[in-house]
Amino acid sequence: MYAIIETGGKQFKVSEGSVIRCDLLESEVGSDVKFETVVLASKGEGAVSVGAPTVGGAVVTGTVLRQAKDKKILVFRYKPKKRVRKLNGHRQRFAEVKITKIDLP
Repeated sequence: MYAIIETGGKQFKVSEGSVIRCDLLESEVGSDVKFETVVLASKGEGAVSVGAPTVGGAVVTGTVLRQAKDKKILVFRYKPKKRVRKLNGHRQRFAEVKITKIDLP
């Protein structure tokens, strides 16, 4: 059994027990999160439910394991021959969620 969910503008293929790294969620560590935007769901044996745009009544439940920041990336912009240089750093915040249950209609 698997499902494709959408969160933070990205889509993830999940199954029970899998851990995903998505954008930061407004939940505390250890709390449950419900993803209701299920794009595609499958119970196995080749039976696939495709949503238009989402599968009605399908809910994926997970538990927030941790919230942290990713590695720092450096953004360097410059204009040649003009002595213009700009260096910025960015650390993306994320949440790791363990999928505990997939409810399909």
